[in-house]
Amino acid sequence: MNLQLSENEARALRELLVVHLGDLSAEIAATDNPGFRRELRERRDLLLRVRTTLEAELQQRA
Repeated sequence: MNLQLSENEARALRELLVVHLGDLSAEIAATDNPGFRRELRERRDLLLRVRTTLEAELQQRA
């Protein structure tokens, strides 16, 4: 899937991901349930890949 974003949209999405990833890390640390912690880590890893891809695209545009 390809998604076309303006530079402002891409920067806003990156900022949102940074904030959410920080919240997610705190939630992972506070979770006692191993299964739920694993799901949260998988979600975090997925969002980290999205952020990395987005940042690479922003770098190419600069």
